[in-house]
Amino acid sequence: MDTPGCAKVAHLNNAGAALPPLPVIRALTEHLELEAAIGGYEAADRNAAATEDFYGAVSDLIGANPDEIAYVENATRAWDMAFYAIPFARGDRILTTTSEYSSNAIAYRQVAEHRGVRVDVVPDDADGTLSLDALDAELAKGDVRLVSLNHIPTHNGLINPAAAVGRLCREHGVLYLLDACQSVGQLPVDVGEIGCDILSATGRKYLRGPRGTGFLFVRRGILRTLEPPFLDLHSATWKAPDAYEIRGDARRFETWERYVAGQIALGVAARYTAEMGIEAIQERVTGLAGLLRERLAAHPGASVLDRGKRPSGIVTFTVDGHDPAAVKKAARERGVNVNTTSPRAQGYDPRALPSAVRASVHYYNTEEEIDLLMTALPR
Repeated sequence: MDTPGCAKVAHLNNAGAALPPLPVIRALTEHLELEAAIGGYEAADRNAAATEDFYGAVSDLIGANPDEIAYVENATRAWDMAFYAIPFARGDRILTTTSEYSSNAIAYRQVAEHRGVRVDVVPDDADGTLSLDALDAELAKGDVRLVSLNHIPTHNGLINPAAAVGRLCREHGVLYLLDACQSVGQLPVDVGEIGCDILSATGRKYLRGPRGTGFLFVRRGILRTLEPPFLDLHSATWKAPDAYEIRGDARRFETWERYVAGQIALGVAARYTAEMGIEAIQERVTGLAGLLRERLAAHPGASVLDRGKRPSGIVTFTVDGHDPAAVKKAARERGVNVNTTSPRAQGYDPRALPSAVRASVHYYNTEEEIDLLMTALPR
């Protein structure tokens, strides 16, 4: 079995952090053991090829070029490094969605207050997904510097029409930032097909990599227009006595010091995902999530809260008369991991609930594990 954690727990919290497979575990621990045996710098030198392979592994997975990929310690920092590098000017507009993640919304608000930028939230369509007609209308008004959205929101089960958004952004000549934290590793993500200029992602979720790892994609054509908010002697070259030159590839968003074992292991996770087949992964995840929604619909007192035309592997629900935190605790006592969502993560969502249970499936989950969750739910 490639996933040892499956023998111990029914893990339905993959939108939080997935169980890593053995190749990822080995890559991580072997490098840490090498650091302990010969030293951190020396281990990095010896494993330089494995560290470098990360760029090819991730670029192959998302249809990018290796020089468009940066290793960053998590998805939030990857997103921040790109967002705060955008040269916003007073009067610029940022367009986003009702299902935006609160961390991103905080960044919008900060830029709005400091640079005179306006943030406009594009309304949903009748299904609860970003309205493409409304987005097109907002783009046509002008002054839009950035369209920024989550591919898969953390709390409502939908998949946003990322490629359709990309087509509109290209038509209007607008920069497009995609938060793919929940989608990379769950479904096919090709930056060329989507048409995004920037994409951020994490290692710990559906990619099944280590915590404390992430990556950033920045399209070649816009790299030199973005100056990172932080620089060091890796992202730039010191030109003594009083000048510096920022590097020309995406590694301008990196720092010299990094979690080397994590970078190696994240590259292994990306290769592992590609070998498993992302189309097969998507089919399995979609099927299991659909089964869970069917079981919940038949469970007395349970209400599925997911929205959108196209559902993801994230399933959110409540059970009448029972606090979601208590449901999570009861499930964990039965050996089933689920999580909860709260309004603090739900950005601009006008339909945000005080809390809900979130079960997120992956391809290594089974129908029996879904049955186990159902037996743990109160009636």
